[in-house]
Amino acid sequence: MTASNLTVRQAAARADMKTFIKLPWRIYRGDPAWVPPLIGEMKELLSPKKNPFWQHAEAAYFLAFKNGEPAGRIAAIVNHRHNEFHKEKCGFFGFFESTDDTEVSGALYASAEKWLAGKGMELMRGPANPSSNDDWGFLLEGYNEPPTVMMPYNPAYYHDLARAANLAKVKDLYSFFMEEATGIPEKAVRVAEIARRKTNVKIRPINMKNIHNEVKIIKQVYNSAWELNWGFVPMTDSEIEHLAADLKKIAIPDLILMAEVDGKPAGVSIAIPDINQVLHKMNGRLFPFGWLKFLLGFRKINRVRVIITGVIKEYRKRGIDAIFYVDTFNKGTKMGFNEGEFGWTLEDNDIINRSLEMLGARLYRRYRLYEKQIAPAK
Repeated sequence: MTASNLTVRQAAARADMKTFIKLPWRIYRGDPAWVPPLIGEMKELLSPKKNPFWQHAEAAYFLAFKNGEPAGRIAAIVNHRHNEFHKEKCGFFGFFESTDDTEVSGALYASAEKWLAGKGMELMRGPANPSSNDDWGFLLEGYNEPPTVMMPYNPAYYHDLARAANLAKVKDLYSFFMEEATGIPEKAVRVAEIARRKTNVKIRPINMKNIHNEVKIIKQVYNSAWELNWGFVPMTDSEIEHLAADLKKIAIPDLILMAEVDGKPAGVSIAIPDINQVLHKMNGRLFPFGWLKFLLGFRKINRVRVIITGVIKEYRKRGIDAIFYVDTFNKGTKMGFNEGEFGWTLEDNDIINRSLEMLGARLYRRYRLYEKQIAPAK
């Protein structure tokens, strides 16, 4: 596709994919809040050989050049597992980056839409990088500091570019913030204490020596507890094992809590250190000295992100979630973590959002997902 001095082409060659991965360094140059992704991790994320997501998905990658210089990128993604689960023909766009130029962004969105239409898709939704089980959405509110681990960040003008391409809001996501100084309200502590007394629940840390079996339990709880959430797609065995391998590198067992009732799995809560506080200074590379920077910086991390809190349906409304929150707060603060983020949650998940506010957490970031109808392929 060409328009004046603009060219968009599908990235297929190795050199194109290198440009695709490195383009954010152009977009965010001088932005103090941007956290450069690890280049090796990005390569693995996009690799069909290394990322099990691509066992049930396919993608095309597009690069925009203006005046001969890279100006934007986008991925068009068909997640067959999503469409089977939700009974729809929805394609996704992801990994979107662009200069503040509607000609560039419009051409990128049009390229993704055309490719998805050719695959028989009727909707285009995103951003998904590459799915709802990864980071997704454009940051809408909360640009004052770097994002937490596994959460997106983008220039504010991306929303203007999306609307200019006739994309409209489909859903907002929330993140909540809590700090040690605020403490946990007495009401939340009482709810947790009552739950411990009246519910035959056992809360234990993950057993890293039996990680294979623990991962099976996490998958069971995750897929059961989240199955009715908007946009949710159950993770395969390969995906959950791949995620567990990544989390194992930074996991703190006492912050990964398993709930059992009468010996049966009832819930899971996973909090991880906000390694973005370290990655922020590493410029995307672990070598030659990145590992040293990472290890030295890890000790200074003061924030955790609760990425999963799930309770199986039959054990809900018993206060197990309150126990998770209280125990995570108490254990985390003893380890020196004085800040925590809970997210993301759906904007219309009133039960979870009210529970977090009851704990003393406050809404501090919003993310937005966009969608549009796709014109049939000609």
